[in-house]
Amino acid sequence: MTQPAPGTGHRPRQAVSTTDLPPGTGHRPRHITGATDVAPGIGRRTAAIVAVAAMLPYLTLKVLWLTGSSLGVSDPSLMNDPAMVGLNAMTFGMEAVGLLLALAFTARWGMRLPGLLVLLPLWVGTGLLSVIVVTAPILVATAGTAAFSGGPIAPWVYMMVYGGFLGQGAGLMAAFALYARDRWPAAFTTATGLPFPSPTRPLQAILAWGALPVAVVVGGARLVQALDGPAAAAAQSGLKGLLAIAGAVALVVIVRGRGGVPFRRPLAIAWLGSGSLFAWGLYVMIVRSVGGPLAGGGGGPADLVELFGMLTGLVMGLCGAFLLVERSGVRDVQPAQEPLEGDDREGDRRAADHGHR
Repeated sequence: MTQPAPGTGHRPRQAVSTTDLPPGTGHRPRHITGATDVAPGIGRRTAAIVAVAAMLPYLTLKVLWLTGSSLGVSDPSLMNDPAMVGLNAMTFGMEAVGLLLALAFTARWGMRLPGLLVLLPLWVGTGLLSVIVVTAPILVATAGTAAFSGGPIAPWVYMMVYGGFLGQGAGLMAAFALYARDRWPAAFTTATGLPFPSPTRPLQAILAWGALPVAVVVGGARLVQALDGPAAAAAQSGLKGLLAIAGAVALVVIVRGRGGVPFRRPLAIAWLGSGSLFAWGLYVMIVRSVGGPLAGGGGGPADLVELFGMLTGLVMGLCGAFLLVERSGVRDVQPAQEPLEGDDREGDRRAADHGHR
């Protein structure tokens, strides 16, 4: 039994480490650190398996087309066009990277990958897939298979491809969210206004506030485009416009670093908004540059919107990268009881040697 300290008249307080408290007490550790060897849970494994299964038909089709097959194509010469060969090779490579990342989310070694190798392709991939996941069901619901008829590619190919995009988009984004929660828990447990050292904060403010008006103009132009044209194209343009504006606003919020809103909420919006701007703008610019059958229907103001969208998304992505690197050292400090408090929790936070001063 602990004896009273000489001259104090009461027992000395013992330091209580919250990491040693039994489960179910309502306490949690003062510091939550990223673990690089956390075994993936059943949720992450399941989501990644769904993504991989959805990718395999698309990859198989791309391999067939790249090796000279005309499966699902009424005009075999289409797949021999140099522009189509290049685009098929590019999209095959993108899908292969997504497949490797999905596999990484199911293994311990995936937690040890350099952050850039995970975040950069996922930022581009989720920017593309988030729009497809939302708008593809609208396309099928409004027009059915008739929306894919009339071209050189069979309607069942479109149905298979877009169905695969839905599965891999939902699976990959869910697996990545669970992976990021395990690897970078501070982003999921801290508030937006939690202070942290930020040497590049002035630069971040310039980039975020500078990107905001351009993103509003680009988003507004896409919303105007949504007012004209078929339902599927209108839905896609409208969603891109909303993501652009919301992402830019969310980036300003997290750069300012104020408020008690969980950091993960504005981060997710800024991530999708900037990724959508950059990824779709880059894709359109590549298609326009290589020419070929897919390059038609653009030009003029529409291409200008895509170009500025790509550049704005890049600036927003760089700003977010600076912020995430600096914030990566932030830890969650939300103890239910201070280590130097007694069991009565009266809030005594004085030093342990206060009785000898």
